[in-house]
Amino acid sequence: MTRTEEPNRSSKSDSENSGGGTTAMRVIVPLQGVVQGRGGLFLGSVIPCAFFYFLQFYLKRNRKNEPEPNPDSDSNSGSPDPTRSHPTELTSLPRSLSRILLSPRLSGGAVSVSGRAGYVIKGGDSPYYVGQKRVEEDPFDESGNPDGVIELGSAQNIKMDWVSDNPREVISDGLCLSGIASYEPCHGLMELKMAVAGFMSEATKNSVSFDPSQLVFTSGAASAIEILSFCLADSGNAFLVPTPCSPGYDKDVKWRTGVDLIHVPCRSADNFNISMLVLDRAFYQAKKRGVRIRGLIISNPWNPTGTLLSRENLYALLDFARERNIHIISNEVFAGSVHEEGGEFVSMAEIVDTEENVDRERVHIIYDLSKDLSFPGLRTAAIYSFNESVLSASRKLTTLSPVSSPTQHLLISAISSPKFVQRFVKTNRERLLRVYTELVKGLKELGIECTRSSGGFFCWADMRGLISSYSEKGEIELWNKLLNIGKINVIPGSCCHCIEPGWFRLCFSNLSERDVPVVMNRIRKVCETCKS
Repeated sequence: MTRTEEPNRSSKSDSENSGGGTTAMRVIVPLQGVVQGRGGLFLGSVIPCAFFYFLQFYLKRNRKNEPEPNPDSDSNSGSPDPTRSHPTELTSLPRSLSRILLSPRLSGGAVSVSGRAGYVIKGGDSPYYVGQKRVEEDPFDESGNPDGVIELGSAQNIKMDWVSDNPREVISDGLCLSGIASYEPCHGLMELKMAVAGFMSEATKNSVSFDPSQLVFTSGAASAIEILSFCLADSGNAFLVPTPCSPGYDKDVKWRTGVDLIHVPCRSADNFNISMLVLDRAFYQAKKRGVRIRGLIISNPWNPTGTLLSRENLYALLDFARERNIHIISNEVFAGSVHEEGGEFVSMAEIVDTEENVDRERVHIIYDLSKDLSFPGLRTAAIYSFNESVLSASRKLTTLSPVSSPTQHLLISAISSPKFVQRFVKTNRERLLRVYTELVKGLKELGIECTRSSGGFFCWADMRGLISSYSEKGEIELWNKLLNIGKINVIPGSCCHCIEPGWFRLCFSNLSERDVPVVMNRIRKVCETCKS
């Protein structure tokens, strides 16, 4: 055993002192054995030797390319210079030429966004958004820009001057920065919920008492609809929506939730009333296609026609929802803007409160203070639901779309006064009725008829006699003339998914009584170009 170990030690020490050649041979010897066993003595000797000499040549060539050491730097290596702020650049590691040629910094592929973002971008080509952009670029002003574009597309009540004329009844002197600059509950202060519950009761003529604990505030009605869509349906599910409907539903429901809309057409022959037969047919057709219907979206007053749903309509819709096991979203954002004398607005909440056999948990209501209070910039809406699971989820989801603390305190200051609420609702309804009456009268003189509107901000005008062809193309051509020749922004019926071309939505709440003659002159100008 001793004799065997001694040679091993000596060979080991020799290998340690032999340098790079021995290291290379450590690779060669096993390779020689493998090749020898397979290709004979000649191949087992020549191939390893050739490989060995090639390796030696390669190592020698690389040593020649190394830069010579700087004697000055070597002499100072023991005492590093404290003035240096960064390490010495490694010049011996040049950037790979292949990297420069194959992947230059400025020649990468096109930067892409998600398919969802692309879908949203394409939606900006709709006349609904094109008209808004034109108004932003060239807004009408009676004194500052009398030739600008008149806004009859957006649903806002900005001409209600009573608020600016009575600021002390709207804004309390008690508001201060220290009281409004802190975090508040995203779903709303209880004090605001109590005030809004009282305002909603006044808007519905005290026909129903609203429970403040069932209110969840969001930043606008669009956020409220999106949150309810998220809570009631999964991606790939759908809601039934009778048409014509609000042009905003396409973005409110579909953009981020993945929930689809199935439009149920209503016709002018039926005064655009909901047909339960057509609604039932749409439900079963979707079921055959494998689409699960999770709910029904309605408006009361209806957007864009301005009609009110009767008690019988509401009972029929509740029965339909119960039989099909779906939810109902009742959009009542214009409840306080019923302007027709004797017009009866019936809230879905009233039906639920007065009937014992109604399945309350499938009913959800949307209300918008921004509409009825003429504060569109405050963007304050509310979800009112009888379903505790929906309320619980909605409270958490409002972290993505909360109402700001200053807005909440401002609204508390404004609507906590019963005197303010009563006077405001009365004044608002009277103004809307006057402007609506003047607008409908002027349109009738031009040969344009409108459906009977009882509430909301809209006039649903029949301009089928002015379109060049009974098609969506003919409708869009007329819309272009109204926007570019008449300089009036209106919403074509196709944006509201109306199946009959030639109907247009005019938002008269944007007008003062002095503006109505200006609008009539511009529409008359368009009518003359259509008839010539």
